[in-house]
Amino acid sequence: MRVAFLGPAGTYGEQAAQQLIALEGLADAELVPQLGIRAVVQALAQGDCDAAVVPVENSVEGGVTTCLDALWEHPDLAVARALVLPVRHALVGSGPIAGISEVLSHPQALAQCSQWLADNLPKALQLPTSSTADAARMVAGSRFRAAIASRQAAEEHGLTVLAYPVNDVAGNCTRFLLLRRGIRAHTGTLASLAFSLHSNQPGALLEALGCFARRGLNMSRIESRPSKREMGEYIFFVDLELPDAPEVLEGALGDLAPLCEHLALFGAYPISHQGAG
Repeated sequence: MRVAFLGPAGTYGEQAAQQLIALEGLADAELVPQLGIRAVVQALAQGDCDAAVVPVENSVEGGVTTCLDALWEHPDLAVARALVLPVRHALVGSGPIAGISEVLSHPQALAQCSQWLADNLPKALQLPTSSTADAARMVAGSRFRAAIASRQAAEEHGLTVLAYPVNDVAGNCTRFLLLRRGIRAHTGTLASLAFSLHSNQPGALLEALGCFARRGLNMSRIESRPSKREMGEYIFFVDLELPDAPEVLEGALGDLAPLCEHLALFGAYPISHQGAG
């Protein structure tokens, strides 16, 4: 069992992958780091790996658009399980904090710490990287560069924790998905789906969302992404909290389908929450 994740070692993606592997009871799983979220999905879609772990949503910065686009583009992939992981960022480096002139991290992490950086390192240049752990690797040995990453990443790369925590919101957390190839399940705690409408008419989206309301299904998330075909055309990503009765979801999808140009259920799945450490 080969499981792709956003590498290198020390990322929050690796932490999530380890926990999702344990929750799924996947014996002898091998973690395979990838450079970039799209590469994680491609490793699974192309058959190089048997599963993939990707971030889909952050409680502060919202949806991870690369993941949403990848799910829409790969109908052969299914969501098998989700994990909500608390994210506690640290400022890590090799030199004193007073000498830091550049801060490196993944764009999501930089955004999640923007106020702290403005207050504590207002003159430091912020440089995006492919992952938080890659940022930690890149600043190792530098006296003027620091990274926003996990304390685990600091340990992996021999760095000092200069400040912790540095995220602006104490309850910062990210939802990770475990993806597999195969059939998309219709039973679980949560269902993720996406749809595009036949036309952009007044009340069209309201009519579509009414399919969920009439069945008593609560939306825990809705987000739109451009279709990339023409201006003003969107794909709507929705998460639904599911009851025990699977026929409720089936009925809602049956009601919704005639209204849609495209409708994709990514899967229904269990979701776990890790307590803050």
